[in-house]
Amino acid sequence: MNQKFDSNKIEDAVKMIIEALGEDLNRKGLKDTPERVARMYEEILSGFKSNPEEILGKVFQENYNELVLLSNIPLYSMCEHHLLPFYGKAHIAYLPDGGRVVGISKLARLVDAYAKRLQVQERLTSQIVDTIMKILQPQGAMVVIEAEHMCMVMRGVKKPGAKVTTSAMRGIFLRDIRTRTEALDLIIGNSR
Repeated sequence: MNQKFDSNKIEDAVKMIIEALGEDLNRKGLKDTPERVARMYEEILSGFKSNPEEILGKVFQENYNELVLLSNIPLYSMCEHHLLPFYGKAHIAYLPDGGRVVGISKLARLVDAYAKRLQVQERLTSQIVDTIMKILQPQGAMVVIEAEHMCMVMRGVKKPGAKVTTSAMRGIFLRDIRTRTEALDLIIGNSR
């Protein structure tokens, strides 16, 4: 995060929104809302405080050069266009090179580090795969994200259940159809 999180500014902004809606800030149910909203934003947008590259910083040497896949990683993020949530699951695959592997929980933490920011799904997908490529230097990496966007459910077209799927592939997953197909088949099989 470039600047320090300012809960007072968020509280003031929420007060202005409540007033702009014609509500009474002193009404019992709204009295503590500005403070609650500020705490919520600090929690759900905490990814700005983390350095995603450091999350993958501890790489292990293991005599393994086959596919590694972590699927169905729950994710929650905030769309930067409407400040409404989107949520779903991420699937991460990579093919180690030189025996460089990472603890699998680090992959889930990497998803959170980028998801807990104001985001768009397309950028989120690319940020995760690019960080894996940079830090692990695998033969290739793939990230697939499936998510439902509340901006399409609560407003606009109002289409609950519609999911957006994004994918980003690097290295061998772009060049070798067999490797790409193996990873996608495993993702589909694990998603059922």
